[in-house]
Amino acid sequence: MSVHNSSNIKRITTHILQEMKMRGEKISMLTAYDFSMAGIIDSAGIDIILVGDSASNVMAGHETTLPITLDQMIYHATSVVRGVKRAFVVVDIPFGSYQGNSSEALRSAIRIMKESGAHAVKVEGGAEIRESVVRILSAGVPVMGHLGLTPQSIYKFGTYTVRAKEEAEAKKLLDDAKLLEECGCFAIVLEKIPAALAKQVAETVQIPVIGIGAGPYVDGQVLVVHDMLGINQEFKPRFLRQYANLQSIMTEAVQGYIKDVKSKSFPSEKESY
Repeated sequence: MSVHNSSNIKRITTHILQEMKMRGEKISMLTAYDFSMAGIIDSAGIDIILVGDSASNVMAGHETTLPITLDQMIYHATSVVRGVKRAFVVVDIPFGSYQGNSSEALRSAIRIMKESGAHAVKVEGGAEIRESVVRILSAGVPVMGHLGLTPQSIYKFGTYTVRAKEEAEAKKLLDDAKLLEECGCFAIVLEKIPAALAKQVAETVQIPVIGIGAGPYVDGQVLVVHDMLGINQEFKPRFLRQYANLQSIMTEAVQGYIKDVKSKSFPSEKESY
């Protein structure tokens, strides 16, 4: 096994992510939806960029992830890929583009890979989407799984509370994780589940397990970049650590600009031709 650190790698791959798990190096993952943000995150050294269907919420203002379309996801993914030199780019296949029809799942995955240049796709669910996962993998497209709180199923759950607290649901989640690994998924995201269960999953499967609200015992962490940077101040779940308050910085900057325009101090003579 090679001993290189992820920070000196030219391009992150599924193989490198697997090596990181094997040697206990945590995997860092953030969302991005546009060229400029992707470039900043990538140059900072992030390992994985997720073009999440959370774009439906943070970019388009929808209440859930359900309304975003495959075409819109491809647009966001294409923008992100253009800004990335090193990170591994994963794209969510949106709701309604893979469930219940493995042929449609394959078409959706191939469109994302061909049109955006991304490196992998992500799907939500376990046994119920097994056929779609197998079909996508059969075409050579890397697949990341997503278990626990699956936002595309929000109307089935009826709430965004922690999942798999009961024994039956916890057992199904563990079984689904094993199933996704057996199918050939290269990694799994676990969202909003008890830390002890997430630890059990990470120790049971050989592939990397990335957590969001799943405690510290997994192989890596993912957050929505707008939440982590404090651009979005309305969403403050327990699992979120905010690393900046960009909402107030940006508001002050805009107010400063407005003030300078109104007072006629911008543009100055130096800023004119």
